[in-house]
Amino acid sequence: MANETTLILFKTDAVQKRLVGAVLSRFEGEGFTIRGMKMMHLSSELLQEHYAHVADKPFFPEIVAFMQASPVIALALEGEDVISRVRDLLGPTDSTKAAKGTIRGDFGVDMMTNVCHASDGPETAAAELKRFFGDGELFQY
Repeated sequence: MANETTLILFKTDAVQKRLVGAVLSRFEGEGFTIRGMKMMHLSSELLQEHYAHVADKPFFPEIVAFMQASPVIALALEGEDVISRVRDLLGPTDSTKAAKGTIRGDFGVDMMTNVCHASDGPETAAAELKRFFGDGELFQY
């Protein structure tokens, strides 16, 4: 098992519905360590970069509008195999297919309104952490 750090974004639905504490407590209950956390508004440029893989799709403007509807919370979590374990805790991206007991199964609505984004692999996590956290914003203790 590898010690890793991953990025989670609490999306606008999680912030607006006041689900951040409930979801965060599930992550902490797994023994993960918070390395960084901040609330922020996402610029169109940042969203273009973050969602570059779907930026040419017709639904991209909906993603931008959704992700700019309120601030989001960026979270850096560290732990053993944290990337895959967080994704298991979240459940599938499409909340309608997520089992009860997973975060998306309990709180999500659909493919976009699904509480959190989470990095899908070590390389993605490294790029996303760099995108959302600057120098000195991740901590070791």
